[in-house]
Amino acid sequence: MIPQGLNVTPLTVNAFAPYGDLIALEGKPDKIINQGMCGRYHDLAKLDFTDGRAGLSLFDAKERQFPIVVDMVERHAMGSQAFIPLSGVRFLAIVADDDNGSPVNLRAFVVGGEQSINLHCGIWHGVLTPIGASGRFVVVDRIGSSANLEEHWFDVPYVIEQL
Repeated sequence: MIPQGLNVTPLTVNAFAPYGDLIALEGKPDKIINQGMCGRYHDLAKLDFTDGRAGLSLFDAKERQFPIVVDMVERHAMGSQAFIPLSGVRFLAIVADDDNGSPVNLRAFVVGGEQSINLHCGIWHGVLTPIGASGRFVVVDRIGSSANLEEHWFDVPYVIEQL
């Protein structure tokens, strides 16, 4: 089978809004705090959990090389999932719409090393994909006792040849 090509799209608040939140310092801070020494950019991501609690984990992810094969996406129906790079590495955010339980219309975004994303509940997405270097990430997601992972494997994979 011939893989399907997948192009990378510029990451903007509006382009990413159907899938989640872009977390980045843009514009002026909402408030100046700490005796004028710190700008607060307030409430940039909607953390959402149907049960359980928010957990903070550290991920140590290996660099991916082009061409990148996307043969599987996953989703978490019971909680959002935020990815915050610690080491300034860029990564790909691969997301898809849902069509009656199946991922469709895959999109790929480059997340800059000073940007973060928060995927909303139930959004199909690819695995953590650092590019240019390996990276460490803070991940904020749902911790709970019930299963919160659904995977979809493509019959014909997608391939990202380059940026």
